[in-house]
Amino acid sequence: MTEKTLQQMQQEVDAYIAQFKVGYFSPLAQMARMTEEVGELAREVNHYYGEKQKKADEAPNTVAEELGDVLFVLLLMANSLDIDLTEVFDQNMAKFNQRDSYRFERKDGKRAPEDKNEIS
Repeated sequence: MTEKTLQQMQQEVDAYIAQFKVGYFSPLAQMARMTEEVGELAREVNHYYGEKQKKADEAPNTVAEELGDVLFVLLLMANSLDIDLTEVFDQNMAKFNQRDSYRFERKDGKRAPEDKNEIS
């Protein structure tokens, strides 16, 4: 399987949508679809990892399939709002690496530096 960048995935989705007259749906309609897809993902996670078993007549979807649907709708929404997901990802990772670098116990044993300005 070839690796694709987020930018390539966004371009591929855009090319797919470009073949239809309707184009991109409104952000609100896309949000409704995203909510639906996340609900389907939650249902699959519950079936595979939770206590709720599938009914005998239910389709055998997988968590991977549902994650793929969520990703597709996310790419659609980003495109329609002119959002570069690679740029957003880089910004979020910088935020998390700064803000949350010591939030959880680290495997390397490093701890947050003591705040010298903190009053005891």
